[in-house]
Amino acid sequence: MDYAMKSLSLLTPTSLSKAVTSSVSVSTSMAHQLFSHVPRPKPFRVTNADRSVKKGMMADGLMDLLNKVRWVSESLSSDGIILLVLEEDGTGVDTEEFFQTLPENTVLMFLEKGQKWTPSSVKHLQISFCPCTEIRKDVAKLTFDLYKNNPKDFIGCLSVKATLYGAYSVSYDLRCYAAKKVLKEALRWTLFSMQATGHILLGSSCYIEQLLEEEEQAQKITKCLKQLKKMVYLS
Repeated sequence: MDYAMKSLSLLTPTSLSKAVTSSVSVSTSMAHQLFSHVPRPKPFRVTNADRSVKKGMMADGLMDLLNKVRWVSESLSSDGIILLVLEEDGTGVDTEEFFQTLPENTVLMFLEKGQKWTPSSVKHLQISFCPCTEIRKDVAKLTFDLYKNNPKDFIGCLSVKATLYGAYSVSYDLRCYAAKKVLKEALRWTLFSMQATGHILLGSSCYIEQLLEEEEQAQKITKCLKQLKKMVYLS
């Protein structure tokens, strides 16, 4: 009997509300933890071994990027890509943890079987043609890079990077995803302005024509009255 009374006492509105509140808070925290671990897609730029092709891609993970590179490149087989490396220094990108630490718009290079990372040929030319006795120190360097994350983009994205004294760098990404929409709106407003200007010019011309006709009619009436006065005077 005492056990039944204790069980009934647990079914009071206060205890039920506490139980519902605790269950809701637990489910909310679990959902927050679940969605917080979902990676957000980031833009990357991928190039081949000879740097002849560079494409912009959005990926949320290493395997996602590899699959997209396989799908875009027609020359690769299903198992053609063996390694992703950083384009600037050849560091291998072979783990998901390291991939997630890469910043946006990082340039990656995919290598097939038999291919190896090589430095940029521009650096080789600079080293071979510069005398060893002369030391060149860049004061400022400005780099513009126009790329597309999606082939259907109208303009794409513009990356601007400024480097001072070879040590301090500032970069800015201008994403023009809505450029086509902005251009359409600008053309629509231009057409509306031209139509409004045409209506204003047409109305102004009609009003000026009406004023001229009224002035001509007034001159004719005045002339007729003068002729009548002369006829009356002569008679």
